[in-house]
Parts: sequence; C-alpha cells; structure tokens
Amino acid sequence: MSNAPKDEYTVRQEKIKELLELGVNPYPYKFEKNVKSIYLKQNADNLLNKEFSFAGRIVLKRVFGKLIFANLRDEYGDLQIAIEKNKANVHGTEELDALKFFKKYCDIGDFIGVKGTLIKTKTGEPTILVKELYFLTKGIRQLPEKWHGLQDKELIYRQRYLHLIDSLEAREVFKKRTKIIYEIRKFLNDRGFIEFETPVLQPIYGGAHAKPFKTYANALKTDLYLRISDELYLKRLLVGGFERVYEFSRDFRNEGIDRLHYPEFLALEAYAAYWDYYDMMKLAEDMLSYLVKSIYGTYEIEYQGEKINFTPPFKRISYIDELSQKTGFDIINAREEVIREKAKKEGLKGWNKLDRWRLIDKLFDKLIGDEIKDPTFVIDHPRAISPLAKAHREKPDRVERFELFVLGMEIANAFSELNDPIDQKRRFEEQLKQREQGNTEIPPEIDYDFINALEYGMPPAGGIGFGIDRIIMLLTNAHSIRDVILFPQLRPREED
Repeated sequence: MSNAPKDEYTVRQEKIKELLELGVNPYPYKFEKNVKSIYLKQNADNLLNKEFSFAGRIVLKRVFGKLIFANLRDEYGDLQIAIEKNKANVHGTEELDALKFFKKYCDIGDFIGVKGTLIKTKTGEPTILVKELYFLTKGIRQLPEKWHGLQDKELIYRQRYLHLIDSLEAREVFKKRTKIIYEIRKFLNDRGFIEFETPVLQPIYGGAHAKPFKTYANALKTDLYLRISDELYLKRLLVGGFERVYEFSRDFRNEGIDRLHYPEFLALEAYAAYWDYYDMMKLAEDMLSYLVKSIYGTYEIEYQGEKINFTPPFKRISYIDELSQKTGFDIINAREEVIREKAKKEGLKGWNKLDRWRLIDKLFDKLIGDEIKDPTFVIDHPRAISPLAKAHREKPDRVERFELFVLGMEIANAFSELNDPIDQKRRFEEQLKQREQGNTEIPPEIDYDFINALEYGMPPAGGIGFGIDRIIMLLTNAHSIRDVILFPQLRPREED
C-alpha cells in the first residue's frame, strides 16, 4: 500500500464526504448576506459592536492556536474575520466548534458565510468576530500557487475567472466597461435616440469590408452570415420613419487578431435623419469628452504613459491633403506605379499585390494615422474607398466622411449617408468589380433589398460607428483589446 501523500484535489474531495457525514451541506442553497465589505470598511467607526451577516471567498487564513484570522473576499474587496475557540458554532450543528471546523475543513478558495459583531483589532483593522459560521461552497481545485498577482497572459485569457478571483483591479476594468456603456446609452437616450436590435444572422452581409463567418440555416435551407456591421439594417429604420436610432452591435469579422483587432467585437452605430457628418463630429466630440469627464473628472487622461487631451473641439485634418503633403505627390491623381513604389519604400505588406485604393489607405495609416496622438478628425476621404458616403458637396473627388483617431487608433467612422438609390447601386457595382480584381473583403453580392428600401426614400442623414472596445481600452489604460474582453477565444491547447 502506497504511503505517498494525496494530492490536494483528492484531499478536498474527501473533505466533502466528511462534511456530509457531519451533516454539513457543502453546497447549500442560500445565505442572507446583508452587508458589503466596502461599506463596513468605510463606515467601521459608526458600526462597531453591531451584528452583520457577511459572505465571501476565503483568500487568506492565519491560525494562532485558539484564534484564527481569515480574509473573505466579496465583489468589492476583502474583509477580515476572527474566530475564537469555543466562541462560535457551525450553523446546523450544536457540537461543532467553528474554530476546529474552520481549521480542518475550510481551505483557501472556499466560500463561507459568517454572522457576528463588527470590532476593530489592535491594529485598527475592521473585523467581524464570528458567532456563527455557514459553509457555502467547497472549492475542489486549489487556486494556482502564488496566485496573487497572476501574470501569465494565456492563463488570464483562458481562465478569466482565476484572474477575477485574483485581481480586484481586473474586476474594476470590467465594472468600468459596464459604466462606459451605460453612460453612452444615457448620452444618446437624452438626445432623443432610440436603441434597436437588428439581425445578427444576415443573408447578405454588408456595411463594411471584411471576411465573414458563414453558417447554414437548416430550417430556411440557406446560407447565413454573422454580421460584420448593422449599418444597412439601421438605415432601413430611417426609411421606415424613425429619425434617431442606435444599436450596440456585436459584430464578427473572420480576420486576424492583434492588440487592436479581434474577430468578435462591440460596435456602436448611430444614425440621425436630417443630420450630416458635421453634426456627427459634434456628437462624437460631445460624447467622448462627456465620457472622459464623467469617469475621470478631467478632459486629460494618461494611456500607456502618454497624456491625451479630450478637450473639445477636436482637431480636423484633410485625408487627401495631408497624405499628398506627406508623400510629396498628388495621391488621387498619381500613377499607380508611383503609389506602389512609395508603399514598397515604406515597407507595407502587399505593396505589390493590393489594389491602388487599399495601398493609399495603408499609406495613410502608416504615415499619418499612426502618428496622431490627441483626438483628431480625419475628413473628406477618397470616394473610391467610401461606398456608403455622400459625395462631398464642394469637392467631387471626395466624400463627406471622417474617421476619428486617438493615439494611432481609429475609434470612429462617420458619413453624410448616401441616400441616392441610383448612385448607391452604381457604387455597389463598382465594388463588385474590385472584388473580381482580388479584393475578397468586398461582399460577393449586392443587397438589392437595401437598394429597394432606398428607392422608397431615406431622408438625408448622418451616421457614425464607434469601436467600443477601443474606447474602453483608452479609458481603462488597457494595452490590448483582449484585456477588455472578458472571455477572448484562444487557439486550442495541444492537449485539448
């Protein structure tokens, strides 16, 4: 018979059996918790000697003979408890002393509830002196060794729940994410916008250039796509008579992953009848400055060591004029070989394969977009790369469009929306030609139902799309988009 020590997993399973034999349910149904850790710690002086019911996960325990101290962690932080020998019992039993019970059966990671009196220790630490202990959940798996300060990025992403157990700061990031989304909703609702839900599964994907995820609907006997954008459906609502609409849209693009890109992301799109892209600039300025001020109390924040100032109004620069100045030639009318040679010189991937307009757009990102620091509107893009925007009212080679950049990141894209069905159909047909030339990110077919909707009449409108995950990155000082997504996908482990 082996005398090898049992592993912790086995030991904890055996404790469950022993608990049941003692008449203690290791997984009871309910506990009446009536106070939060943060409230007791902030108001301790006014609450001393009062009784409370508190619960949380054991994250630290210290045994001193006839006295045990432990830290319980709830959603808001840690609170110390103290158990004295022969001064507390285990709920549901009369013969079990809480100190002996805790010492033998309560492990780091377990959940317990306590009822007792709030005191302060000699060091001034608010502490619940336990009178009754409730066993609430037995954790079978041991928390990772030295789990305080979890650093392994793959473990953080793969098992986010461990990260959240470990890090109150991580919890705050995701609480702040929820607050940011709440504040955006409030901002738009206060301005007369109505939130809608449009299809995630679409028979024809559109509203952007991207590779979709494809599936098959057995009941409908047809291919469907996870949306890459909700734009064309929200515009149908303008046709239908709504004047200010928006949606927090979970979008999907079957593309690469890096610190700014992820296949599943949260976007916000908003459309307003009778507005143009100037109105959308004002909306973007007001919304972002409002967000920053409401969260930080100032317009200036620090992101990854860089100071960023969101004081409105934001700077505006011309896409074409800035890029022409940077390259030294007229970017719109230059020969393709000149553009390709410049792309090669700048080390752009695909310089010898991408079409003219994608090269121009990549040149802009490299030479200008990546260098932008404070919030800046890049306005009046080439018509060929903006198929859903209205032609510029004064510059026929351009459209009324802007992108909002912050610290090299594009966080918003907006148009004076194209509502001429004849022009829209012609633009879609031009796109199909680009697809035939190798641009596989362009949808393979035209959404004729959208054209049909425009033919019934859509009012002049402004529209905007925000990258919500990127905004949250900025406002939580997160380096990567996966740091603000709770459960990002990862490649399967080899052993999975």
